[in-house]
Amino acid sequence: MKSIRQSVRPATAMDGGNTGNAGAVFSELVPQGWPSVFEGFRKSECLDRLSTNGRGLRLLSLLALTCCAPITHAQSSWKFHLHEATISDVHRAIQEKQVTCKGVVQAYFNRAKAYNGVATQLVTLDGKAIPAAPGVVRAGAPLKFPTLTIKASMVFPNLDQYLGQPIEFGRMEATASDPSVQQQFGMIVGIPNAGQLGALSTLNIRGERSVTCKGKLDAAKGVLPVGSPSACEVLRKLPDALEYAAELDAKYGSNPDLAAMPMYCIPFSFKDSFDTKDMRSTGGGDARYDIDFPARDHTLVEQLRNKGAIIYAKSVPDEYNARAGNPGGINKPTTVLPATTGYQRSTWSGTAVNPFDTSRAAAIGSSSGSAVSVNANLAMCSICEETNASCRGPSNHNAQAMILPAKGLISYFGGAIGNDMHNDRSGIQCRTLIDAAKVLDALKDPVKGYYDPRDVFSTVRRATYIEGAYADNAAMPGTAGALKGMRIGIIRESMLTFPDVKADEPIVSAISKEIKEILGKHLGATLVESTDPQWQDDPDIENMSPSYTRALAELLPVIFPDILFRIEDDAPLFPDFAAAIKPTEFAPGKTFGTGTLAPVEYMVAMADGKIPPPVNLNIRSIQQKPQASTFRFHFEQYAQRRAADWAALGQRETLVNLATLNTRSKFWGDTQRAAFKNWEQFGNLVYKWGERQPIDERAKLHDLLPRLDMKIMMENKLDLLVRLHTSIPPGKIGAPGQPQPDNNDRGETAMGPNAGLTEVQVPAGFVRTVYDPQLALSADKKRYVGANNNSATTLPAPGLPFSLVFRADPGREDVLLKVASAYEAASNRRIPPPAFGPLAGEP
Repeated sequence: MKSIRQSVRPATAMDGGNTGNAGAVFSELVPQGWPSVFEGFRKSECLDRLSTNGRGLRLLSLLALTCCAPITHAQSSWKFHLHEATISDVHRAIQEKQVTCKGVVQAYFNRAKAYNGVATQLVTLDGKAIPAAPGVVRAGAPLKFPTLTIKASMVFPNLDQYLGQPIEFGRMEATASDPSVQQQFGMIVGIPNAGQLGALSTLNIRGERSVTCKGKLDAAKGVLPVGSPSACEVLRKLPDALEYAAELDAKYGSNPDLAAMPMYCIPFSFKDSFDTKDMRSTGGGDARYDIDFPARDHTLVEQLRNKGAIIYAKSVPDEYNARAGNPGGINKPTTVLPATTGYQRSTWSGTAVNPFDTSRAAAIGSSSGSAVSVNANLAMCSICEETNASCRGPSNHNAQAMILPAKGLISYFGGAIGNDMHNDRSGIQCRTLIDAAKVLDALKDPVKGYYDPRDVFSTVRRATYIEGAYADNAAMPGTAGALKGMRIGIIRESMLTFPDVKADEPIVSAISKEIKEILGKHLGATLVESTDPQWQDDPDIENMSPSYTRALAELLPVIFPDILFRIEDDAPLFPDFAAAIKPTEFAPGKTFGTGTLAPVEYMVAMADGKIPPPVNLNIRSIQQKPQASTFRFHFEQYAQRRAADWAALGQRETLVNLATLNTRSKFWGDTQRAAFKNWEQFGNLVYKWGERQPIDERAKLHDLLPRLDMKIMMENKLDLLVRLHTSIPPGKIGAPGQPQPDNNDRGETAMGPNAGLTEVQVPAGFVRTVYDPQLALSADKKRYVGANNNSATTLPAPGLPFSLVFRADPGREDVLLKVASAYEAASNRRIPPPAFGPLAGEP
């Protein structure tokens, strides 16, 4: 048996903007070999007292005498609380008969009813009140939209001087899916202290889980009214979440088989891009399907159902996973939205807001509702989707743990609407890392493993999967020296600040101290930092050799040489290269270069270190995201497969292509409408000769970037890498985004998705000082632009969260989880949002 010291989180005290309980608390998972009675023991009165007085290490001897002798459930004073509960807590409470499965699910529905309302209001030209509008039923009652609006001149300075395109002001409109209900269109802002979150789009409750079969058409008994869609007979036979929970209670009582059903009675939300056979599934779009629920589950949904999970709700996404982009074409918006920060938004479902400040974006990333539902205890865990930052961004801004498995490690295209097939993948969001690891284990099919015949990207090498359970590696103690012998590389390119811009400084300062104090000094890891011209070296930390730019200079000529020829805004992206090489034809009728070297001569010399690489060549500049060209292919394949599934059951679904989708849809913004019309006309998978080829670029990045990480780790003898997700806090909804420095991407957020590598994210603290950008009218008075603001705003405690991201190569997830869980245990930075605490009478 391990000593008691090995399972206690040490006390730490961090400043620099961080807040959080730094007292001693027990790990989420009991040490191997301890009796199962200790599962969930962290929340007992004994340990709660230790975790709140900040003197846990001084009381270890007392703890050993009073708390560590074997006890029985009958002797324990532990009491189940739904708020902040873990998977183990729910299972223990059911086994001890403190709660039933139906009671757990009902408590989550109660929270949705209390907290899942609308938290945004319209921006109108006159600011006058509008009539009350009927909303869709959620959690038993129709949505209530604010009737008060914000006058546009309060948002836009010098509006009377504006000469640009008409602004798309806010308005209420009937939806395409159900004309009897309305939704917000056009410009909106977040409501401060709203008390509502808008995180869940569809709850698994009879009568409201489908528009096709709403109300009485989803009744469990009786005869369908004449003229009802026959598909409703399929839905009616499926229990809703409460009925399924009652079935589990009746079958298993307080003694469920947790070995066979490790997710027993755990309520999950799913991003609406995932198909769920008992709930509306449209990718967040306001699209009028013949049958708005699919005939079969997504592969991951099916796996969790098989493991006893409650498929409880669909979460609000940024529709079609960040709106699918725009391939370009003749369709242009006729109006503009001058500021779209925080518009991780669904035309059908609305907009989720941040639980720590409801006037702010839930996330920078499209899985916003998934993260908010977990953060605010509206679901225990959620399955998200990421193309670029759609899982990590929301988790970062919602103080929760996240596992984003390597591309293809778990299924995404096994029944889901995607955005960019080369990057789209599934992730797992929970409040604790051990719970996320348990979910990852549960997603494994007992026969097929993680392979999914419906997802071609799941054809990964079997050697990339670790032996044993992932959760076995996610319970490291946070004791002093726990990571001694580990070498961790710090990616400083993710932590840059910029001259005369203060917006990045609070988070960068806090995260730098967090890494050095917790990972380095307390946990004992050896830190090695990358170098960058914009980062001032820390003299106490070893430098990488080679660092990223040097390694990139060696790999780029072999794997992705054509990126050096890239043109951006009619100018070379890498001027040094263009000035050095002699004129070279790179496309019919187009030449590049003004120097004297042949391109191959330049690249040989650069690779061998004889000439320096272009001054702006780095892991940020090479990842300026190419426009995905696969959306139409993927959507039409998805829609036709969905229709075929219904045809096999004798039902007819006719929404099978982009043209029909557009005919039957509404979009909350004119820009989105124009983009989808362009997708309808984009009938190819490649662009014209001489233009950027997104599919080719994606493939090259997926080859280049993992090799780049591996070169860095192998030559510097690193076990893994750590990085900051973003240095920018979530912005105000309807405000401008933080201006990006010219020719210099902020951070290297895209490297994980472009490389397809596993990343694990853990809360790292909060900041209370922010520098929100402001709207400004351009000199020609035709545009509103974001302007940097160096005047500080101080937020109430706890502030806004940020996270650390740990990354390694596929097959090393055990190391990732060990290091990340040791950090989680040592720092204990998770704080629930204060405005969304336990309800009266809640377990």
